[in-house]
Order: sequence, then C-alpha cells, then structure tokens
Amino acid sequence: MISIPESCKIQIITDPIMDDNRKEFVRDAIIINELGLHARSAAKIAKIAQRATGKIWIMKNALEVDAASVIDILTLEGTKGSNITIKIENRNDAEILNELEQLVTSGFGE
Repeated sequence: MISIPESCKIQIITDPIMDDNRKEFVRDAIIINELGLHARSAAKIAKIAQRATGKIWIMKNALEVDAASVIDILTLEGTKGSNITIKIENRNDAEILNELEQLVTSGFGE
C-alpha cells in the first residue's frame, strides 16, 4: 500500500451558495395578444428585466436575446402564437421570472 504524504493531498471544496446562484431557471410562454411582441410590450418586458440582479434572456427558436433590451427583444419577431422561453441566471430573480411569465401570458395587459 502506498502512503501519500499529507502535503500532497488536495481537498475539493464546493460552495453551495455559488452552485445555487449558477442554476438557470426557465419558463415557456406563448404570446397570445393579437399584435404579438411589439415595441410597447417589449418595453414592458425590458422594464421588468432591468430590475434583475443577474441576466435575463428571452429565446425564440435558436435566437437568445437580452430581456433588458427593447431592440434585442424586437429582433425575436414574436407574432401571436409564438413560443418563447424566459431564462434567468440568478435564482434571486425568480420573482421577476414569475412577473415576466405573467406579463406574457396575460397578453401584456392589452
């Protein structure tokens, strides 16, 4: 049996807080309002997303954009019936994720 000297041993430490903050949370939603994802609705999304402590992304098909940017959101060309995915990078933004999902599923209050 080989003995490993104490000075050669390594210890792997995991930080559970860091691991939790790296989890990504996602929600799928369908755009239901007649006008789709237009400038006014994109501005509502961006206003909510800008309150987040971490990044928030919106995805449609293979395109992923910054939810805090109206221009980026408009590039998704989200028409009525489009499926989008909303993703947060920080679990502390879970309430914002809920708000964004509610906003989309309510037709942006229009």
